[in-house]
Amino acid sequence: MSLYDFWLHSDVVSLVLAVLLLVLSVGSWVVMAWKWRFLSRVRRDVPRSVAAFWQASGFDEGRQRVAQFDQDACVLPLLEASLLPLGGTLASSGDRHHQLTRVLRDAMQAVVRRLHWGQTWLATAGAISPFIGLLGTVWGIFNALAGLSQGGAIRIEEIAGPVGEALVMTAAGLAVAIPAVLGYNFLGRRIGHIEAELEGFAHDVRALLAGPEG
Repeated sequence: MSLYDFWLHSDVVSLVLAVLLLVLSVGSWVVMAWKWRFLSRVRRDVPRSVAAFWQASGFDEGRQRVAQFDQDACVLPLLEASLLPLGGTLASSGDRHHQLTRVLRDAMQAVVRRLHWGQTWLATAGAISPFIGLLGTVWGIFNALAGLSQGGAIRIEEIAGPVGEALVMTAAGLAVAIPAVLGYNFLGRRIGHIEAELEGFAHDVRALLAGPEG
């Protein structure tokens, strides 16, 4: 059975499931391609930005150097957060160490959310695609059994179509889920490495500006 025959002879339910799998597949590949480029760039720029900061003679010079390398603004927000005015607010309560911990944590969470963008889509596609394919399989088998229950002379063509449709849906569900799961795991590992490096840098910046915690 060709894809054209599948599209021509399938009912509404099968077509809706097929379109849903197509959307999940296209969306997953777009997310993976974009995140691959984004994370590759970030993984290259973060070490360069951190090294440039520590090679500067002062904090302001370090911030300017980081701006030259940090194309995706993953390191610079941590430095900018440490300069936020805190006077006259509840955020200014406590010692400088606690203030820096608060603002750096908030800035770090914002950066991490950007790094994790698209991961939910990949996880969702990997989780539900096999079940969508299974639903299409069950529906195709149901159509085949419905054809058998009509009685009279039964031709093999009347059964082969729904059965072929069922097999196509099963394969389509797996074809969508497997790349999405692999992409989610691989990109997740890269995000974890970047996040760990940023957390270490945030800890060092806090120690630089507030001194060691007593």
